[in-house]
This record gives sequence, C-alpha cells and structure tokens, in this order.
Amino acid sequence: MTDTDSLRADDEALAHAVALAFAQGGPLGSADTGYSPRDVQITMAEAVAQAIDDRAALVTEAGTGVGKTFAYLVPVLLSGRRTLVSTATKNLQDQLFYRDLPRLRDALKLPATVALLKGRSSYLCRHRLTQAREGATLADRMAVRALSRIETWAHSTASGDMSEIDGLDERSDVIPLVTSTRDNCLGSECPEFHNCHVMRARRDAMAADIVVVNHHLFFADLALRDSGVAELLPSVDVAVFDEAHQMVEAGVQFLGQAIGTGQVMDFSRDMVAAGLQYARGLKPWQELSAGCELAARELRLAAAGDQREVRGIQKRRWDEAVRNPLLQTSLETLGEKLHLAEAALEGVAEASPDLARLQTRARELAAQCARFQLETAEERVRWIDLTPNQARLIESPLDIRAMMGEQRASAARAWVFTSATLGDDEGLTWFCEAAGLDDARKLRVGSPFRYEEHARVYVPPRFPAPNEEQHPVMVGRASAHCAAALGGRTFVLTTTLRALRIVADALVAELKALDKPLEVLVQGTAAKRTLLNRFQQGGSVLVGSHSFWEGIDVPGDALQCVVIDKLPFPPPNDPLVEARVRQLKSQGRDAFNDYFVAEAAIALKQGAGRLIRTETDKGLLVICDTRLHQARYGARLMQSLPPMTPLDTGEQALSWLRGLAS
Repeated sequence: MTDTDSLRADDEALAHAVALAFAQGGPLGSADTGYSPRDVQITMAEAVAQAIDDRAALVTEAGTGVGKTFAYLVPVLLSGRRTLVSTATKNLQDQLFYRDLPRLRDALKLPATVALLKGRSSYLCRHRLTQAREGATLADRMAVRALSRIETWAHSTASGDMSEIDGLDERSDVIPLVTSTRDNCLGSECPEFHNCHVMRARRDAMAADIVVVNHHLFFADLALRDSGVAELLPSVDVAVFDEAHQMVEAGVQFLGQAIGTGQVMDFSRDMVAAGLQYARGLKPWQELSAGCELAARELRLAAAGDQREVRGIQKRRWDEAVRNPLLQTSLETLGEKLHLAEAALEGVAEASPDLARLQTRARELAAQCARFQLETAEERVRWIDLTPNQARLIESPLDIRAMMGEQRASAARAWVFTSATLGDDEGLTWFCEAAGLDDARKLRVGSPFRYEEHARVYVPPRFPAPNEEQHPVMVGRASAHCAAALGGRTFVLTTTLRALRIVADALVAELKALDKPLEVLVQGTAAKRTLLNRFQQGGSVLVGSHSFWEGIDVPGDALQCVVIDKLPFPPPNDPLVEARVRQLKSQGRDAFNDYFVAEAAIALKQGAGRLIRTETDKGLLVICDTRLHQARYGARLMQSLPPMTPLDTGEQALSWLRGLAS
C-alpha cells in the first residue's frame, strides 16, 4: 500500500487520515520545515471531516491564526469527494487556487484536479475585443494604451482571466468593452463560442474534483442560471463557504430583482452600435437610442428627488421615493421606449446574433420597469441605490433562509461555513439565523495568538459623544498622537465616509502641530492596493472607511495601532435595516439587542482583526466611543473582541506604543 493509499480514506477512516496529516512528522510537516501542529486547527479539521462523513451542515467560527483554509482543505482532499469552495473575495479565491490547494495536493500526494471559476466579467471576450478594436470610442490616450495592452496579452493567454494583466486598473473604462455580461453575451450564437474563455472555464469546472468560486458568482448563478454553478452544484458532495460572514449580504444582493439606469445606457449604446453595423438605414437607431437614454436620465432624476448632490452610493427609501409621481411616470416612459426598441430589433433580429440578443435585453428591461410599478411583494424590500450619475431600483429578500433551505433539501451533501466572525454567542446566532442554519452543527475555535500578552485595548474614558460635532475632530487628534508615538504604522477606521474627511483633516493638522512629518493616506485618493503598498513602506497613517475594515492583511511591524472612531452600528435609515427591524418587531423581538448590537459586534471584530495577523505581532486597539463604558451593551461588545489587555489612561496607551516603536 502506498502513502497515498493510506491517506485517501473511506468514510469511516477520514478522521484518522486527517489526524495523520496534521500530526508532527506527518505529510504537512514533511513538506514544510516550519510546520507545527495547532490544536485549534486540528479540532476544526476533525469537525469538518465528521461533517463530510455525515453529509451534515457545520458552521465554524475560527479566530485569526487558526489556519482555517488548511483545516477544511485537508479533509476535503483526503475525502476524495467532489467539492465546491466559495469565497467572498477574488483575492482569497486566487490564493486557494494558485497557492493553498497546489501546496496541499503536493504534500498529501493526491491527484486531485482543481479549477477556478469566476464571473464572466473577469474573462476576456474575444468577440467584444474585436468589436472594441473596430468601433469603440475611447476616452483618452490611457484607454488607447490599455486596449493595446489587452490585445497583445490576448494572443498569449490560455485562461483569459483579466487579473493576469499586471498593472491594469480594475476601474478602467476599457474592461467593460472587452468582457461580457449576461445581458450582452451571445452564447452559442457568438462567432467565438468555441474559443470562449468563459465556456472553457466552465468545462474545466465540470471536469474538476475541486472547484473554487466566489459568493457573488454562486448567488448570481442560482438566481439567473447564468454562470455554470447551477449546473455544477448538483454534482458536488461537499460545499464549503469561506468568509461566510459576507454570504447573507451577497445573497440578498443577487437573489433580488433590479433595474439600473446604467443598464439602460449600456443597452442603448450597444443597440446603436449594432444597428449601424448590421442594419444601417433599416431603423432609426439614433432616435431609438436617444429616446431610451433620455428616459433613463429622467428616471435617475425622479429617483433622486431632492438629492441633487450624491457622493459614493446613497440608499433612498422606496416609500419615500414613490411619493413623487414622477417616479412612476418615468418608469412608464422608459418601459414604452424600451418596447419601441424591442419592436425595431424584432424586425432585424435575423441579421445578427447581436441584434437578437439586444431584442431580448430590451424585453427584459421593459419587464423590470413594469415590475417596479407593482406593489412590493411580502417579505421583500425595495430601495434605490443612487450614485452621482446613476440610479438602481432594487427589490430583495430580507435574508437567504428560503434559498439555503431549498438548496439543502435538494440533495444530501456536506455544507461547511466558516469565518473569523460569525456571531458573539456560542450558537453563532447572527449568521445562522439569517442563513437558515439554526439546525446546523456549531463550533467556535479561538485564536492561538497570545492577545493578553501582545495586544492592548484602550477606550478613552473622557471623549465627546459619537453624535457631537467635535467627535471626528478629536478622533483625528487622538490618532495623530498615536501615530506620532509609533512613527506611523497606524490605521484609522471610520464608520462613515462623512467622518472620513473630517478625521483626516484633523489628523493632518495635529501632526503638523506636533511637528511630525508623517504622510496621511486617505481612502478615495488612490486605488486601495496603491494606498496599502504606500502604507507598508512605512512613515504613514492610513484613514479608511468600510472597505478597509476587513480583508486587509498587514502583518508584522508595519501596522501596530488601529483606531476605530465609534461603534459600527448599522445606519437606522437604511431601507434594508428598517425592513429587518420591522420583521423582528413583528415577531415580538428586541430589534436593538438582536440586530443592531449583534451587527455592531461582528463589524467591531472585523475592524479589530486588522491589528494582530501573526503570532509575533504586537499592537494597540483604540476605540473612541465612551458607550463601551457607559451603555448596558458595552460589556457585550467588549467581550466580542479578542482577549486584549485593557488600558485605563491615555498615557498608558502612548507608553505602550513608544515601547513598540523602540
């Protein structure tokens, strides 16, 4: 019997095989001289193995440093079961596919095949590249250079994954021109169908033992049957969801219905381009396009109401928006213009697959216009997402309970859900309730890091209340003193974009007064990756909001202080928050305790989790919110944090930082 034979276990022996793999001197240790067994990792791996054996559902919260990816990948590989692994971010998706799975496969000497499947917008579309080359109007020289780089790369790429192109700005206007969406993909009618990168990725996924996807793709596909997951899921024995704390929001986003003015503008531009190319002179393409675009702009204005200046993304309540009769009128007008376009396209659809697909798009968009003129369905919520140039009308379920119940009932398979933050109680209620996993097995394994020794937490006892005007200014000043003591190495996390700018300005002013020439990096002034790279070079402070609270990994001495401006409660005027509060109240529950405090606990754990990333890291967490001392829920939120040693005074905090700096 070979080593591989002894490790590839049948169901009864899987737990034993997992124990052998993680043991000192086992295959993992033999492949990595720095390996040492971690009890918490082995505990999680054994629970995953048991769930695979029993085809059961397991929800496991694993603290930072547990090594949860290996804790679920090793049992998956040793089981030999066909597996779907879903992540919240493309970064982790790439890490699993390019690093973790190959390393483990080699260490365990197992012949498992692995595939990576992303959304279609991640892959080059050869047909649209040809169209862009022949007829696209590019905004500037940067766009021309970007298209030229993509064309050169297109000749050599095997996967078509756009992330292969080093230095290509993911916000580039060229990317939508050379990738496809569900709306504009021609499917089997495409002249490049047999060379399609998306179809090749799907074929590879269907043939693989382990397929790595992301949550957005998973839920979008289940809702639209568009990207291969719906075909893949019935064939797997194990489904693993890493970064599971983001599952519910991803599901809510993609299981709903939506129509956006941006969609209409894209349709309009595609229609006039295809019409002039394949059916010039047969229909008034420019006139039809102008009608759709004007109606879309009127819908954007009606959806915005009195909100003339919009920064970032703002949510508007549906019940407030529909009081304006112009919203319904603009929906009707847009529907009429789309029907006119559909009728024109029907007459020429046989001339090209592009025109046939455009006809379908017009019909689907018109149907969404009609949907949003009807009453909101029960147990669903509507709202409007506004950006400076667009409006998106959204109708969504409040959670993913129904969908997950349907999927779990469809076949007997193992379901594993894991994250560093899934709740602040043993039952992991925050996650399990919204995901319909009340009956799942639960496991919490703490971090192996020595937080009491290596980390301190300080809550200033005298500080302006979070709703006072001076609060963000004082956060900036306090952050400046922390950064000055360290020579940089500080993250400042704000709960709102509004506070972000005030905190940053106060931070700059206080550093100047202290005569400390540290660079202040502010979210929005450059790409996220650029800001992080500059921060890691040293001598700077980074001020960020929501996108910096999680998924950021800065190990070592580069980051030794995290300042959080205030407790991250959900915004009470958010339409989705309001709908969930109404639902809880209708059930006779305490919405503040069961929802607001639970949400704040999860977000606070995520922000605090930026501080200690390895077993040798040391640092200080500062939370500038006196409610942690004064409010009845303060103790609950403090207990949700890792067991950091508390400090009582500002001088103690600065002394700790000076010690780290020296």
